[in-house]
Amino acid sequence: MSRAFLFPGQGSQSVGMGLDLAQNFPAARQVFAEVDEALHQNLSRLIWEGPDDTLTLTENAQPALMAVSMAVLRVIESESGKSLSELVSFVAGHSLGEYSALAAAGALPLADTARLLKTRGQAMQRACGVGDGAMAALFPVELDLAREIAADAAEGKICEIANDNGGGQVVISGDALAIDRAVALATSRGVKRAVPLPVSAPFHCSLLASAADRMAEALANIEIAAPVVPLIANVTAGPVEDPAKIRQLLVEQVTATVRWRESVDVMIALGVDNFVELGAGKVLAGLVKRISKDVAVASIGAPADIDPLIASLL
Repeated sequence: MSRAFLFPGQGSQSVGMGLDLAQNFPAARQVFAEVDEALHQNLSRLIWEGPDDTLTLTENAQPALMAVSMAVLRVIESESGKSLSELVSFVAGHSLGEYSALAAAGALPLADTARLLKTRGQAMQRACGVGDGAMAALFPVELDLAREIAADAAEGKICEIANDNGGGQVVISGDALAIDRAVALATSRGVKRAVPLPVSAPFHCSLLASAADRMAEALANIEIAAPVVPLIANVTAGPVEDPAKIRQLLVEQVTATVRWRESVDVMIALGVDNFVELGAGKVLAGLVKRISKDVAVASIGAPADIDPLIASLL
């Protein structure tokens, strides 16, 4: 059996996530304490007590989700007595989850990862005025048709593919008026669902160019190590281990399409038949099952999930 650990992105957050892990496992408590210290913020209290609208802010949600994912990983490592490289062949994350994956694989220190995600969240929020940008999910739709719809709706504005999530789900991002046009166009072209998303910024499109520049500055000051297992990168949908390439891809990732469907297909082609999502929610496990019915999937985010997983690892 070849396994990959997956790390969720924004939208999976919920107040209270990770609390039961911290109450039951010292390894989890240590992660939250280290993230709080790195950010000079009591982020763990916000994660566990809310309010929800403050946790949902991009600058809080991104490091919070990473902290929960890393808490799960540290518990798995401590309870199994195995390191990440003994447990999996690859890591991958959806958008901000790519930072969690890199922290998990030892490419980024935990404290640096928390600070980078705080910066990333702030930069993304500031890159586009409130209400100027938007995102929408199209389902079911083939990628080529989604590209046609986006191109036809643009009319000189930005309307681009943000996420190719697989299973017929494609997310578009760009100027609010262009996204509105795309939603109307999609339904007229046979797309059953075209749903505007409740997001605070148009992620993964060229409207966020200033955020990419800010991340280039922030990443220039961070030491990145070679991950202990390859990362399947959002931008290329292929394995990457070179630190300089990882740095470049993290900058490009801000404005580029998250090629999740292709990333999963590549891991399957490389022999992965077991996908385990670590952290909040079950979004990625659901996407993987839509992409392939022939692989095993699991979502690990609570103490009750740990023992069954450990048993399957031994």
